[in-house]
Order: sequence, then C-alpha cells, then structure tokens
Amino acid sequence: MSGFDDLHQAVQYHVVNSLGWSSLRPLQEAAVAPVLAGEDSLLLAPTAGGKTEAAILPLLSRMAAEGWRGLSVLYVCPLRALVNNLEPRLSAMTSWLGRRAAVWHGDVPDSVRQRIAKDPPDVLLTTPESLEAMLMSARVDHQWLFGDLRTIVVDELHAFGGDDRGWHLLGVLSRLTRLAGRPVQRIGLSATVGNPDALLDWFAGDSPAVRQVVNPPVAASNAVPEVELDYVGSVQNAAHVIARLHQGEKRLVFCDSRTQVEDLAVALRYNGVQTFVSHSSLSAAERRQSEAGFAVASNCVIVATSTLELGVDIGDLDRVIQIDAPSTVASFLQRMGRTGRRHGTTRNTLFLTTRQESLWQAASILLLWDRGYVEPVRPPVLPLHIVAQQILGLMLQERQVVHHDLWAWLDGLADVPGADKVLAHLVAEGFVVDDGGLLSIGPRTEQEYGRRHFLELTSAFTSEPLLQVLFGRQVLGSLSALSLVARSEGGPRLVLLGGRSWIVKHVDWRRRQVFVEATDLRGRSRWNGGGRTMSHELARAHHDVVAGPSPDGVRLSRRAQDALSELREDHAFVSAGDRTYVVNDASGTVQWWTFVGFAANSALAQGLGDLVDDTAAVGDLRLRLKSHVRAADLRSALSERHEALLEARPHVDDAALAGLKFSSAVPSHLGRDTLGERLRDPLGIRNTLDGLLREVINH
Repeated sequence: MSGFDDLHQAVQYHVVNSLGWSSLRPLQEAAVAPVLAGEDSLLLAPTAGGKTEAAILPLLSRMAAEGWRGLSVLYVCPLRALVNNLEPRLSAMTSWLGRRAAVWHGDVPDSVRQRIAKDPPDVLLTTPESLEAMLMSARVDHQWLFGDLRTIVVDELHAFGGDDRGWHLLGVLSRLTRLAGRPVQRIGLSATVGNPDALLDWFAGDSPAVRQVVNPPVAASNAVPEVELDYVGSVQNAAHVIARLHQGEKRLVFCDSRTQVEDLAVALRYNGVQTFVSHSSLSAAERRQSEAGFAVASNCVIVATSTLELGVDIGDLDRVIQIDAPSTVASFLQRMGRTGRRHGTTRNTLFLTTRQESLWQAASILLLWDRGYVEPVRPPVLPLHIVAQQILGLMLQERQVVHHDLWAWLDGLADVPGADKVLAHLVAEGFVVDDGGLLSIGPRTEQEYGRRHFLELTSAFTSEPLLQVLFGRQVLGSLSALSLVARSEGGPRLVLLGGRSWIVKHVDWRRRQVFVEATDLRGRSRWNGGGRTMSHELARAHHDVVAGPSPDGVRLSRRAQDALSELREDHAFVSAGDRTYVVNDASGTVQWWTFVGFAANSALAQGLGDLVDDTAAVGDLRLRLKSHVRAADLRSALSERHEALLEARPHVDDAALAGLKFSSAVPSHLGRDTLGERLRDPLGIRNTLDGLLREVINH
C-alpha cells in the first residue's frame, strides 16, 4: 500500500485531477505516514523536491478526516517573498476541501490582518517576526486565534537553525503550543544538511511526539552537474561575459551584496541585456513586478542576492551564474539547485570571480563540494539575549505571568545556562516588575524598546536603519544613508535602485524619506553589509587549493587557470598535510598562516597576545606576529600554553557587546560569555596545535 492510498479520498482526487499527477514524488510518498501519525518530522529534499506538498497533502487529509476547525496549520517562512510566493499554491490546495489559506506579515494591510484575527483561516502563512508581533499585540485575541492550532510547518528550516532567528522561532513556537493547550506537531522542511538528526532534535525541543527524519533516496542521475570557474577581474567584465554567453536563455545571477547587484544590473543594461533586479531593499511591489516579469520573459537575466536562494518560484531557469563566491557549500547547492528542473536539462553553475580572493574562495567551496562535504547546521550557543527578548515578549503577550509559570512558556530556552540570572537582571534593572510573584512589563522596557509598539522586540536580528525612496507616490525601496553622498562638492546626489539611476531631489531626514527622479547619469548606492567570517573547514580548503590540484568535476577557464597558478606561486610555501607556516618576508613582516578560520585565529591571538602584533586585525587565514618572533618562539609558546590555548576565548570589548541585540537586557558578563563562547573553536585550535609548523624565511 502506497502513501498515496493513505491520503483522504478528496485529496487523492485533486492530486490526480487538479494537479494532474500520476504519482507522488519519493519524499511525498515517504512523508505521508509520519505526518498522518502526528510525528515531529524533518522532510529533506533538494530544491524543487516537492517539500511543500509533502507536508500539506497529508495535513489536508488530517484536516478533513479529523474535522479540524479554525486556524489549525501555521506555515512559517524565513522571507516575506517566500510567503507571498507560496500563498497561491496553498490557497488552491486548501480550496479543494472548502478551506482557506491567508497571509500575515508587515506588507499586508492592517484591515486584512484585522479580518484574519476575527475570522481565522485554516492555514496561515507568516514569518517568525510577524508571529511575535501578533502575540505582543493587544488587538489580537491570542486564545481565539491560536486555540485550534494543530501543526506548525517551518519552511527552509536550515535558514533558521544556524543563527539567533532559530532560537527566537523556538521561543515563539513554545508560546503558541501553550496557547493551544495541546501538543502541536512540528514539521521542518529543508534542503540537504550535514546533521539532520541533530537539527530535528533541536527543532522538536521537549515535544513528547515521535520524531523522524524523512530523507528518501533520490533516483540517481547520470547527468553530471556543469560547473565552471572563471576569473573576469571586475563587475563590468562579468557583465560583458554574461551579455555574450548563453544568448536566448534565462539566467539567474547571484551576488552577495545589494551594492554589487545594482552595479551589475546597470552594467548589463548598458550591454543591451534585458535585466530584472531582486534584493531586500526593493519594495515588495518592485520585487514582485521584477520576479513576475522575469518568470514570463525569455533571453533575460535576473540579478539577486540570497532572496532568490530560498525557494521563491520564478519559473524555469536555464543557467545560474554566481558572481564571486557564496560563503558555504550549502548555499552553493541551493543556488545550483534552481536549475536542471526540466526534463533533459542539467544542473549548472558558472562562477565569474572579480577578485583573486573570491577566486580562491570559489575554488575552496568547490573543493569541499567535490569531497561531498555539506556544513552541519549548528544553533548558536548561549542565546541569553534571546532568553531576555522572549521573557519581555511574553510579558507583553500575557500582560501578567505568574513567576513559577514563566519557564513553562519558554520550553528549551529555559534550559539555557544563566537563564535565571537573566530574569533576575531584568527585574533588578526595571525591565520586568515582580509584584509578589506576578511578573509584568517594567518602565525600562518601555524606555528602551517601546517605540512603534515595541517593534524592535519582534525581531532577533539588527537591521541597518534605511530611508524610504519615493518616485512621486511610488515606493521604490530603501537606501542606506551611505548612499546619500554627492559625487563632488556641489554636485547632484545620484543613486542606484532597482538597476536604474535616480537623482536625489530632497531628503526628509525626520520622516526618513528620499524623493528622487529618473536620470541618465550614472548613480551608485551602498549598504552596510554584515561581515562574513570563514569556518575552519573552509579555511583548510583554502590551504588545500594552493597546496594541491584543483577540484575534480569543475571546468576551469584559461583565465581561472592562470589566476590560480599565480595564487599558488604567491603561496609556494604551502605544502600538502596539516601544516601551518611562519613566513618572514623581505620587508620584515612576520605572518603566521594558520588556515584555521576566524574563530580559532581570534582565540589564538588572545592566548598568544605577547607574540601577536595587536595592531593588525585578526584574519581568517593568518595572524601577523611581532617582528622579532621566529618559528622557534612560536613552537615554544604553543607547547607551554597547550592546555590554556584549548580553552582560550577571544576578548570581547564593549563595542562588540553593544553589537549584540538586546545586550542591555542581559548582565554584561553574561553577554560577554555569549559572544566569547560563540567565537570558540576548540577543534580548529587543536588542529593547529597538532599540526606541523614550518618556517619560511624571506619569502
């Protein structure tokens, strides 16, 4: 008996007649039994593997068979764009049973949200931040809205599991479960990850339900992915290459910054390429228009940041092109997985690198991929600032909470070491008022976070303050203040947004609005980007790229071969094996090439402070030593301080602590503990201590 046979008859009918399917895909077949049984599940499949239907078809079957009423299924996504993209599919499927799906997030008009609060749909698509806003709102009857909740589906779970948004999500899910007054099934959907069982255990928390990773084998394909690495030297050169390659095809180009997206889009249009743009600083209307235009066009390009990495449907693609390199193998696999969906087509990615360092990183990512490596998803340790945020969110949700009931609301966050000290700090500093065991929001919370209905408390990440850009009454998107600088004294302020140039006519700093008009002059925009640090595994792959051959299964252009040869000549001191290198160059500079990543290097710099030149920033691949230090000095120090170095943590100063969101709601020493523990990499340090240290003079 197949999984299809276990589905409700009405669902079976529509799978065949509405979807036109003759059978279910492997993941969909395998997911029916655990989802119908109410098990907490992690459904794994490559991009376009049918994960949404794998969860929704058996849930609709339960909805029909068990007579679910009210809001019974929450479908949570990391991006509003993905919510919007999925809504038509889920609305169509729920309508098979005479049920409804709806969307709730910040772009949805308030009048629509109020209708949803009064007359809940059967399935609600939303984001964690919007869920937090619902729970904190005095205008939402939480018991009425969430009292019938049965299941929560989290799409792209891997996108949450590796940062604080994941801990925020778990806190919100725990509060929703308590409001429902029953166990709530948790279903995660994810692309391939390196540690699926650990990810599911984290996601399911203290749930008593049976849990299962559903990861059926995918039918082997004889088609080898087409992966090519090229070195083009600049964004303008990349635009020339894209304009001339793959004429007549639909190409998705990934960049890893909004600034690069805008620069490339202008250069492509200058080269006569029909170009669409998508990134997070465009307005929702502009993104939808761009993505819809690309979906129906041909012989065109859409240039995007990671906003199009996570499953947003933009139609069939012929090519994926990566400018420079992503930061992880998982990201590369997600992006490549956007191609090869049509019968007879092959997955493919073309890397166009603009700098030697990005060529090096791209080659390293591809080397790890060739070895079959995919990063494990590891939730950040000691999320004490999220514990504080969830306590404050709960106070706003419930208005008053009995002290001994508090931790039952927060599930796994209650078990974070130091959680009780965070609560004591919140009471002592006036964030929370303890009135004989009744806890409520305090004046300090109003002072710190009360603006715009406590909006800052709804999000676990800090976003750059941006100014809204208007062309007449049309909202184009948002810009950083960094962009609002004249090219020359007295000259016009020219900006780029949506791949088009605009002249700034007026800036209303109080309302944070920028008024623009179109121009043919060349603009430029900048945003603050989050700094990316390199993992230990990726840093070691950098070592292996310059020590050995290029990755198999990757075609290198002649330019890439020449640039890699030059890179290897520059690092000719590197040899195969677990080695680090003290390099004394002709200028007298002493570099310790560790190849162990930022976290391990930061701890090593702290533990070897008397040898490390503290005027130089810690790097991902190397540390600068003081000019008198030789390899023998370093060997001696590593031997003498071996045990201490294994426990070393980087120093956390006040500036770093201020960058931790909600840091004022956490005792400063616990905030430093959080940041220090997150920067620890004992494996990287151990590998450094156990490896061979080689000295290179006058390289």
